[in-house]
Amino acid sequence: MADSSVALVTGAARGIGAGIARRLAADGFDLALVDLSAPEGTAGEVREAGRRAVALAADVTDRDAVFGAVDSAVAELGGLDVVVNNAGIALVGPVTDVSADELHRLFAVNVNGVLWGIQAAAASFQARGVRGKIINASSIAGHEGFAMLGAYSATKFAVRALTQAAAKELAAKGITVNAYCPGVVGTDMWVEIDKRFAELTGADEGETYAKFVDGIALGRAQTPEDVAAFVSYLAGPDSDYMTGQAGLIDGGLVFR
Repeated sequence: MADSSVALVTGAARGIGAGIARRLAADGFDLALVDLSAPEGTAGEVREAGRRAVALAADVTDRDAVFGAVDSAVAELGGLDVVVNNAGIALVGPVTDVSADELHRLFAVNVNGVLWGIQAAAASFQARGVRGKIINASSIAGHEGFAMLGAYSATKFAVRALTQAAAKELAAKGITVNAYCPGVVGTDMWVEIDKRFAELTGADEGETYAKFVDGIALGRAQTPEDVAAFVSYLAGPDSDYMTGQAGLIDGGLVFR
């Protein structure tokens, strides 16, 4: 068995995923880090923080690859206690213009990838008798459908549904399933979202981002560290009595 708790994070090469990895390392976790290309940079940061890390290459749209990454985490780090299904992509455009290929890719990453992560985590936890935690990436767009982000919003609503259903099914095994719902985070994804809005609406680059940020009650854009702090809670013992929830962590943009 591992000498400390072990977490696996997908989409760990940059942005929110890298922020989550850094925070969980600070919390004392050893990390299995997954991305399309092995996220060696993030793994190096984790090791510099004094924790063990393994960098794994896997496409979350490939069920076998996700199960393989979970198996590798157990084999190389001696256990697995938390799985964070963070990998995701965005799509900006009118719902009337979404193509079949775009929709297929969006759901393959944002929904299928989460489902495969839930399945792989549950199988690993149950095989080893672990009362583990599964944590999924939803969004404010999983609580409210946003114009020009309709298909993306649909995937994030789907993550909430999977989170609730899995929580009900796995509770008897002592496995909790929750989701985190970020807002406007200053990452490369939002740079691309803003550029796409500019192309489609004629807005200046930076204008859409600024408009969204202006609507945040706490008066600033979100950082990966803000999101990671909430994931830290979900991964830790203080959230043991919480399951099936999709908590908003957005500085006060969407209120439910």
